[in-house]
Parts: sequence; structure tokens; C-alpha cells
Amino acid sequence: MRVSRRSFIKAGVAAGAAMLFRSNHVLGQQAPLLQKKIPSSGESIPIVGLGTARRYEDIKREGEKTPLRETLRRLKELGGKVIDTSPSYGTAETVVGELVDDLKIRDSLFLATKVSLRKTGREAGIEQIEDSFKRLRTNRIDLIAVHNLRDTQTQLRTLRELKQAGRIRYIGITTSFEKQYREFEQTMKDETLDFIQVDYALDNRKTGERILPLAADRGIAVMINLPFGRGRLFNAVQGKKLPEWASEIDCASWAQIFLKYIVSHPAVTCAVPGMAKAEYVVDNFGAARGRLPDAAMRRRMENFIDGI
Repeated sequence: MRVSRRSFIKAGVAAGAAMLFRSNHVLGQQAPLLQKKIPSSGESIPIVGLGTARRYEDIKREGEKTPLRETLRRLKELGGKVIDTSPSYGTAETVVGELVDDLKIRDSLFLATKVSLRKTGREAGIEQIEDSFKRLRTNRIDLIAVHNLRDTQTQLRTLRELKQAGRIRYIGITTSFEKQYREFEQTMKDETLDFIQVDYALDNRKTGERILPLAADRGIAVMINLPFGRGRLFNAVQGKKLPEWASEIDCASWAQIFLKYIVSHPAVTCAVPGMAKAEYVVDNFGAARGRLPDAAMRRRMENFIDGI
């Protein structure tokens, strides 16, 4: 990523957009986050959550947890619920579990993790899942998904057993690799799933062609990873002012534009951008308030990014 998210926030935007940001910031202290329903249950969750890949993966010193603790505190304060993690994200599960416990906010959260194996087999999966319970310091996990289709059939059987026992609430599958899309679609057709997690962004729309419509048809909730296109989107708009139409969808930053495109898709339930600073929570949660793009605006957004 050639330009950091931090540089965007520090640099700000044009004066008019900055005024809009201040207005949204004040609104953000009062207005609840927009929510969507999980099709299999009818439960509602906020349309923007928090991802823990990268910034939570290599925490070695106590001081490194300070900004992460403030991030989770701010998430709770602003009405956030969804935290997505994985045992494959280094120290992330352990750090999340410790901070959530310290802040005493477990009951208000929707915790999602994954079974992510290098080796296959039922026992290996059970061992890793039990470790996730310990690291997250909880006796119930809201969602566990089979990560990147690793040993999918075996692990889904285990997850169904855990769901039946009441230890997990939802099950699913994930991918962020186009080469897995065909198998991913087939699994969606063959299995009864509560969630999928997949990559989707304003400049990465391939999952919108088949996977997202299939999720809608099958009644599967959709969690979106890589919503900023691994940093490509911030790079693409580096040095550019927000377009005039940003105010039509109550966007005060590029991050909000990118996220609102995603969460306005009818099939998408929640996006989980990585957030390791409280200021990112404030900014990203702006995408979960105000007006969302309609179909015409979504096409306008696509044309805009395609033309850069």
C-alpha cells in the first residue's frame, strides 16, 4: 500500500467535505448504526464491523495493545458489534479475547472467527476450535466459518455439531481468492450455511456477478473482507478531492464512499474493514449512517473508479 489510511485522515479533504465530516461526526454520537438482518435467523447486526487481520497479528508488547483497546472501546461506544478474527491471524484471537474481557463488553458483541487448518482432519479441527474458545475467553462464539475452503466437508460437520450443542450460533465458509470461486459457489449450493465471507470492493466486483446473487437466493448472510481492495482504492484516489456527489450519500471521506458502495448491495449484510485505531472506527462507522447509494448511484460510483 503506497499511501496509508492514516495519511488520508491526517490530510483531510476539501473544506466542504470537512464540514460534512464534522456534521456526521456529531450525528454519529447520536444516530444508531444502520443494520441488516441475518436471513437464517432474522437477527440484525450493524452493516460495518471490525476486521483484525494484519494489525492484530503480531502484538508482542503490552504498549501495542493500547490503541487496540481504545479501538474496541470506541467500537462499543458507537454501537458496533461485529468483530471478525481467525486463528490464522497470529496473535489476533488472543488480543481480542484479552481486550474484550478487560473492557467487559463480550455480551454486546458478535464474535466471528474461523477454522483455518494447514492439515486436515476432524480432530485437528476440533483442537483448533477449542483453542479459539480459550483465546477468545468465551463459552460461545457467534460465527465460525471454514476458512478458504480448507477441509470444508469435515469441518462443516463439526461446526454443525457445535451449533446443535449451542456453543456456536452460525456457521459459514470464506474465501478471498478468485481461483476458489467455482468451488465456493458449489459449496453454497450443496450446503446449508448461515454466512459466507468473501472479497468485494468498488474496484473488485467479480463476486457481485454470481456469488452475491446466489447468497441472496439461498438466504445466506454475506460478510465482506478486503473492502478497500488491499489498499488499491486509496492509492487510486490519492490527491483527489471527494466528488460532489459524495454529499448525496452523506459521505465525508473516501473510506465512507468505498464502504457505502459495498454495504448498499442488497445481498451484503456486513463489511469488516481492518481497524486498529479509534479514528478509523469513527470514520468507517460514518458509512453505517445516513443515505446509502441506490442502483443509479452505484453505477455512478463504478464509472468513477473505472475512469481513474
